[in-house]
Amino acid sequence: MSRIGKRNIPIQKNILIKIKNNVIYVTGPLGTLSIKIIGDLQLEREENNLKINILANNKYNKSLQGLYRMLINNMIIGVLYGFKKELELKGVGYKVALDKEKKVLEFNLGYSHKIVMNFPKELKVEIKNDNRLILMSYDKQLLGIFAAKIRSLRKPDPYKGKGIRYINEYIIKKAGKTTVK
Repeated sequence: MSRIGKRNIPIQKNILIKIKNNVIYVTGPLGTLSIKIIGDLQLEREENNLKINILANNKYNKSLQGLYRMLINNMIIGVLYGFKKELELKGVGYKVALDKEKKVLEFNLGYSHKIVMNFPKELKVEIKNDNRLILMSYDKQLLGIFAAKIRSLRKPDPYKGKGIRYINEYIIKKAGKTTVK
């Protein structure tokens, strides 16, 4: 069943892990994250490794073992190195502006109005050339959710390719209508 869940989670030296009432707290140079463990799982710490053991052996707990192993591993990587997502705005007149004091992004996406979006304090935002947005955070889940919200403002068009897309995302373009001669 779960081969990933059986692997140990390596812990680096400058990471502090605290387990209290089935809640795990991970603290590193970039910040602190926590997650509550549900199901019949037990966390066991050995020197520089963390292992997740199953107390009741069934399919549900095995799936949770693999899930929590990856979530905790992503928390450790996040507080140590951080995560990064890049988005690109393609289209005539599509651009984004950043107000760092107010923590606000302002988008021009071809609508009759500008779209204003607040971003959480855990995110760091950079803009290159008014059409490239770089999001960085130590929380992978928050980063992915926020990037998906931005992308949903103007999804890539399959006919012209305009819209907001992730860097290196390939959009399959459709052929337009052909006229009969």
